[in-house]
Amino acid sequence: MKVLVLGAGVIGVTCAYYLNRAGHEVVIVDRQSGPAMETSFANAGGVCPGFAGPWAAPGMPWKLARWLLERHAPLSFRLRPDSHQWRWLAAFLRNCSPERFVDNKARMQRIAHYSKACLTSLREETGIAYDQQSAGVLQIFRTEAECALALHSSNVLESFGIRHTIVNAEIATTIEPALKRSTVSIAGGLHLPDDETGDCHLFTTRLADLLREQGVAFQFDTTIRGLPAEGGRITGIVTDKGVMSADRYVVALGSEAPLLLHPLGIDLPVYPVKGYSITLAIDNDDSAPRSSVMDEHTKVMITRLGARLRAAGVAEIGGYDRDTDPRRASGVRAAAAALFPDAGDYDRVTYWSGLRPMTPDGPPYLGATHLPNLFLNLGQGSNGWTQACGCGRIVANLVSGAAPEIDLDGLTLMDRKT
Repeated sequence: MKVLVLGAGVIGVTCAYYLNRAGHEVVIVDRQSGPAMETSFANAGGVCPGFAGPWAAPGMPWKLARWLLERHAPLSFRLRPDSHQWRWLAAFLRNCSPERFVDNKARMQRIAHYSKACLTSLREETGIAYDQQSAGVLQIFRTEAECALALHSSNVLESFGIRHTIVNAEIATTIEPALKRSTVSIAGGLHLPDDETGDCHLFTTRLADLLREQGVAFQFDTTIRGLPAEGGRITGIVTDKGVMSADRYVVALGSEAPLLLHPLGIDLPVYPVKGYSITLAIDNDDSAPRSSVMDEHTKVMITRLGARLRAAGVAEIGGYDRDTDPRRASGVRAAAAALFPDAGDYDRVTYWSGLRPMTPDGPPYLGATHLPNLFLNLGQGSNGWTQACGCGRIVANLVSGAAPEIDLDGLTLMDRKT
């Protein structure tokens, strides 16, 4: 079959990899000039099944109320006269119950661990390199109150069979010696030895190069205008360069997907949540983390990517504005500089912001729609890099008429209520 994949981020390109491996003729369409130029471009770099879980959690409404008063809060709202935003926020709050949190985390854990296994296999099959490391992730706590929360996190991780260790400050600085130079106190940490790191943009561009060699076509600089349907099926995609048609269509357009799908009667609760990152050259190797550190206090993740340091964080719920707010970006920079002050020159950083396609409950939307030749692969939110390979393989199986390798309960449009 001929399959059009709409979107050339890490979600779309990995899906194309598995579709191509299944023997389909694959074309990827994207408005940018190359792969992974939007949400996949400069994310935190973590492939972190251990952290996979919904933002909608018990206690979150109280945290949101407190953060509204903080200058560098991890999450902020810019309320708009937008019914889509208000419905998303209402659904988010509904999913903060203990019962829904447990169900949603289980679904996200299921797909995250499957996806990591898929990434490992893909790496072995292709030999692809992307500044990856398998040295684990260290979550650090600055206060005793945060350390106390680690006990709850440990119980949750234990229930899902995730290897982890609660460590004191001394052991935390043994795992990441550069933390000894931190300008803030560290009370303890939680070590997840099986999590990985890597450059998502580099991975996606190199995988795209490999796919080109194997015959996959890329239609860049092409804006998708609509998905006309007739007789209960998609008849093609309307672009600024004409109409393109195929046997099957996979929508992997992140935050833009609801705008495209709404005219088809598909009302997706996916909303853009802006994140920020900084990237700088590592000037002093011993002063930078060996792998990756997640600062629980600021919700900023700091990762070594080869000879570069990447710090990412912030969740800004304010619509489709892609401008980088210097005030928000400075909070990410300040968090990294406090923990690793001598790693590099923080006056010479590259700032970036991107829109995460978030669902209010956490899990993505995968697979079939009411239109038999239209499939979804979207809504991965802040877990896109972690879930990409697993989601791609699942959707490729479904497009091919094959059974997925994991249970899709709670991951499809057909059985989902938010």
